[in-house]
Amino acid sequence: MAVAEELNFRRAAERMYVAQGAFSEQVRKLECELGVRLLDRSPRGVSLTFAGTALLPEARRALHQADVAQLAARNACDHATTLLRIGYMPASLPASVPRALQRVTAAMPLLETSLEIGLAHELITALGAGWLDAAVVSLPAATTGLRVTPLGEQRAVVALPSNHEHAGKAGIRLEHLAPERIVILPREANRSFYDGILAACRLAGVTPSLIETRNAVVEQALLTVACGAGPGLLPESVSERYAAPGVKFVPLDAEAATFAAAVLTRRDSEHMPTVAFLRMVAALTSRREGSAPSGVLRRAVVPATRLELPITRSASSVAVPRRDTRLS
Repeated sequence: MAVAEELNFRRAAERMYVAQGAFSEQVRKLECELGVRLLDRSPRGVSLTFAGTALLPEARRALHQADVAQLAARNACDHATTLLRIGYMPASLPASVPRALQRVTAAMPLLETSLEIGLAHELITALGAGWLDAAVVSLPAATTGLRVTPLGEQRAVVALPSNHEHAGKAGIRLEHLAPERIVILPREANRSFYDGILAACRLAGVTPSLIETRNAVVEQALLTVACGAGPGLLPESVSERYAAPGVKFVPLDAEAATFAAAVLTRRDSEHMPTVAFLRMVAALTSRREGSAPSGVLRRAVVPATRLELPITRSASSVAVPRRDTRLS
């Protein structure tokens, strides 16, 4: 990997503290073993072949896994100094997760935590490959062979500019927002929630223009709302975790716009920090559900099937959003 990054045998050999001749011989042996040429050598320098380019990211991944294996071996006698790796979807993360992490790390002072953001399929793949210890995703998801720890259900909230006429209300219906443009995260940010919003609009008989943000970044949606592009429809966990200047959150009265979230882990995992985290997050979720008003967290979850509504697309007049999609 050193010669692939340096593209110079002398510098690569110096970096690895070996003689250049011995280093070149190791590269030739590797090429013979693989049966492909990894490097093109010419008087002008060294460059990667197509095979070498394909091998490089896999080599980096293998080295990363080797580092993880070394860390696991070094910490085998002391679980308190191990690593807890959690992946999550920002648009699905309830406040119970950071609270659980805070309590676990307080109880295990030497615990190191690693947090990764990703889409559901990316996180599930990383979990199955052993690159993550836990993944927080929205349901339904590909959970075959995984342990599912429910995090409860989430309703939608409306993010409104603080000077909006409905900003002071205790709740709001979709009919009160139409025909305003509505800011929403792209479907890949949380498919269940996105499809639930479409279902809620259909059930309410409204056809607002949906302004999708350019990517799955919650802060971008809140800034778009604050700039006056329109109200935003977001998971209620956003209102638990974010305090955005110029934006107020009002619960949306729409049962269809409800989704469930969960922590996914490997079924055979006996990793002590993971087990401690699951116990804590389950306790906090149970406490939250028990204190919620009747019916708030027990509504029907939207099916996984995406609703195919007839739509037309037009260019967005707002600089931040990716597109302006009208439901019809």
